[in-house]
Amino acid sequence: MSISQNFFYSIILSVSLLVLSGCGDEKVAGTPKAPPPLNVETVTVQKKKYPVWVQATGMTKAVSDQEIRARVAGRLEKRFFEDGATVKKGDKLFLIEQSQYQSNLDAARSRKDKNEAELLLAIADVKRYEPLVKEGLAARATLEQYETKRDSLIAAVAADEAAVRNAELELSYTLITAPISGQVSARRVDVGNLVGYGESTLLTTIVQTDKIYAYFSPSEANVQRLYKFRSRKELPVFIEVRGQGEDIFKRKRLDGFLDFSNNIVDPLTSTVSMRATIDNEDHSVYPGTFVYVNIFITDQVPFIMVPPQAIFEDQLGKFVYTVDANDTAQRTDVKTTLSSRHYVAIRSGLKENDKVVISGLAKVKDGRLLSTKDMTETKGIEAVMKKYDLIPEEVQQ
Repeated sequence: MSISQNFFYSIILSVSLLVLSGCGDEKVAGTPKAPPPLNVETVTVQKKKYPVWVQATGMTKAVSDQEIRARVAGRLEKRFFEDGATVKKGDKLFLIEQSQYQSNLDAARSRKDKNEAELLLAIADVKRYEPLVKEGLAARATLEQYETKRDSLIAAVAADEAAVRNAELELSYTLITAPISGQVSARRVDVGNLVGYGESTLLTTIVQTDKIYAYFSPSEANVQRLYKFRSRKELPVFIEVRGQGEDIFKRKRLDGFLDFSNNIVDPLTSTVSMRATIDNEDHSVYPGTFVYVNIFITDQVPFIMVPPQAIFEDQLGKFVYTVDANDTAQRTDVKTTLSSRHYVAIRSGLKENDKVVISGLAKVKDGRLLSTKDMTETKGIEAVMKKYDLIPEEVQQ
């Protein structure tokens, strides 16, 4: 064998060894090590009679909004309040010049006094002539004249009394008082201006805000659920007001009750107008504020509920991840019904004692091995409801 042939066989042998070595490396790399179990939190679901609430967005409105107008004409003499102040019913607000109306009242009283004096004389004349006419000592025509004068003066005195009451009323209108307790707006007219000539001049407004209305329009479907499941005649309601600045994610809560539901569905929006009366004793919520309205429906219908963050949705529908007996994640398709930002009611797909994953959801995949920690006591639906005061008093007892 020549030297060139030996060299050729050596090259072939070296290449073969390299190929076999590479194949061995690929075989080792193709069997990766299994990932460790993923640490997640779970809640164990139960079918129970949870208090059910539905949420809508709404706008507040004053329970009473009064316009304060001049009911008589004259020059505005005094103002008794500061712009934006809180006033009580009966507090003085404005004074219109009274001289003309006081004079009218004095004149009416004088006319009444005059006619009453003449009436007394006419009555005396009638009494004096009646026996004379009976005895034939005086003409009946004279008596009838005195009787006519008496009756005319009785009518005149009655008219005078009405004129006095009207003059007193007009005089009382010069002192304008608050018809309700509430917060007064800025004055619309300054002292010294003429008001009430040809119009009832608007002077200011007062809104009553110790209680406040919340108007909202839930969907027709939600209204049907409300009337289907409601378990109380008077349904509790609370509103939540968004915070500002650093507290933007915090919501102030005020409680009340549902007191009005419209009798028609809006054909353009398929919603029903409703109203709640809300306690606002600290006057912290102004009319015209955007609010979240939460309406209690029932506590008598059993539901399976899960936290909202546990729900996923794709082209196949909604699903959650549950944990099987081997501590592996399982995709479980579900159908939902009532929901809020605190819970979602499951209509089908879950059964009692299923463990639902509520954390680490971005890394959970179907079949992934899990290391679970049950958080039902602190993060389950009942715990969430207690935390956010969603259990009405009657239910708590």
